[in-house]
Amino acid sequence: MSVTAASGGATADGPDGDSQDADSQDAQSQDADRPDAGGPVEDWTGDTLALLRALRAPHRRSRAGQIGYAVYCGVMVVFAWGGMFSLGLFTHASLGADYSGHDRQLLAALPSGVTALGLGLILVVARDALWRGPVVAPRATVDWLLAQPVRPARVLRPWFWVSCAIALVPGVLAAAAAGVAIGLMDRTGFLPAFGWALVGGVCVPLLATSAAVAVERFAGAARWVRRLTPVLAVLVLLLAVQSVAAGLGHRNTLLERAEMWSGPWGWPALVGLSPTSAAVAGGRLALLPLLLLTVAAVALAHRAAAGIPLTVLRQRARAAAGVAAALRTAELRSARLVLAQAGQRSRRITLRIPPPTVAWLAVPWRDLTALLRAPSRFGRAVLFAAPALLLADPAAKAGGADRVLLTALAAALGYLAAAQLAEPARVEADDPRRAGWSPYPYGQLMLRHAVVPALASVLFGVVGAALATLLGAGAAVWCAPLAALPMTAAAMVNACRGPSRQELMYTPGGGGGMGPFLFLAWYAAGPVILVPALAFALGSGAALAVCWCLLLTAVLLYWAYQRALTLSGRHRPKD
Repeated sequence: MSVTAASGGATADGPDGDSQDADSQDAQSQDADRPDAGGPVEDWTGDTLALLRALRAPHRRSRAGQIGYAVYCGVMVVFAWGGMFSLGLFTHASLGADYSGHDRQLLAALPSGVTALGLGLILVVARDALWRGPVVAPRATVDWLLAQPVRPARVLRPWFWVSCAIALVPGVLAAAAAGVAIGLMDRTGFLPAFGWALVGGVCVPLLATSAAVAVERFAGAARWVRRLTPVLAVLVLLLAVQSVAAGLGHRNTLLERAEMWSGPWGWPALVGLSPTSAAVAGGRLALLPLLLLTVAAVALAHRAAAGIPLTVLRQRARAAAGVAAALRTAELRSARLVLAQAGQRSRRITLRIPPPTVAWLAVPWRDLTALLRAPSRFGRAVLFAAPALLLADPAAKAGGADRVLLTALAAALGYLAAAQLAEPARVEADDPRRAGWSPYPYGQLMLRHAVVPALASVLFGVVGAALATLLGAGAAVWCAPLAALPMTAAAMVNACRGPSRQELMYTPGGGGGMGPFLFLAWYAAGPVILVPALAFALGSGAALAVCWCLLLTAVLLYWAYQRALTLSGRHRPKD
């Protein structure tokens, strides 16, 4: 390979040029994706990577300094806000302070809670591998370097280990937080609690990263992740609900033990509870299979990383670059569209419903058809609506600031549920020229897009309130169908916001450093107004709550209408 050709890809080196050599079998796994496949090729891997390291030496030193500074800042923040605070708590405990008032609630919530965290982490990382994955190299590496006669293992495997190292950071922090909480409340001591919790904090992220490599490497694994996502998401939600119920005193010990022994997502709970007063008999025996499974999974993922097809790497590199570019320019909607296109199925749902015979039902018919062809929207709406309903009853029984905070949190989750159903309106607002088919003015068209989300949100609220009532919840849950109306109106306000206004982040004059906050207030204008207003409305009496919700719905819909007029260019300022 000539020096000129190598210098043209000087930005395509991996994160670690000193990684180990791959065997010849790994090198041959990518031959079918290369233009020179079909005959013996000369191996230029060592010379190419050595040249790239020499050419990139100044850039690598600068990049190492940036990463080192970021790590230093992160360590200082964690030490200042977490370490010193925890040290002070343990000092007070050594002087006689008692923090064991809620130890029973904590230990009761940990079995199903840790299981939910483990299963949820594996699901999230596996879903991430559908569009990006742990083995994602820069576009220069994928488009140029891997197309040359080089061994892909030496280029791809370092990225796998970088992803493993990054995945360990939240795991170690979670183990430290668990060590502080258990050490104080159960009087176990920080080091024993942290040491046993660290096993799960290390093994579960590594298992999740290894599973993500399988999703990225094998198309069959990716199909199974898509199929099992709704089931696993419901299981995680049920485990979270069970954890909350256990903390409130409603435990099922037999079910908890079955969940903890069900797989590697529950074994960390068995191991982590070992030094506590709630230790499960034989729980320490889960340490050995957890460690063995983690080592085996990491070894298999290390081997499989070299065999990821070049076409898959190119798709993920382009998707990651597109998302990064959208985030740098604060185009969050564009980033979500890139993610949706990268993770969409090759086989789409072609569900059809009979067309309406009345003209004014055309827009709701189109919206309902679009939502039925994207059932994941309904699933995400349920996932957000369920915890919102669970918070309704405790919020009604609380008082003072706790009531306001719980009501605001429930309102925020409810808004996120309603926003999932407003996707057809957002698609229409992405380009107002798409409304050329409609006989209605653009502002009226956008209001008609609110019909289906409002009806679906109210229906979800009625069903959820009925189920919560059957489970023993109070009458406060029946505020959910009423609150669904202003939540849908707020979603329409955000749907009509138009192109991203990056200029707000650099507002001159008296704004000072308020630019990012002004941008966030514009971007999330609907929920920014909705959440505090709804928290105030639902905190009043029943009659006032109905009046306030209807008034808030009318105001937000009028705001959405004015935004739609501005978006379409038909708005005219008054003289």
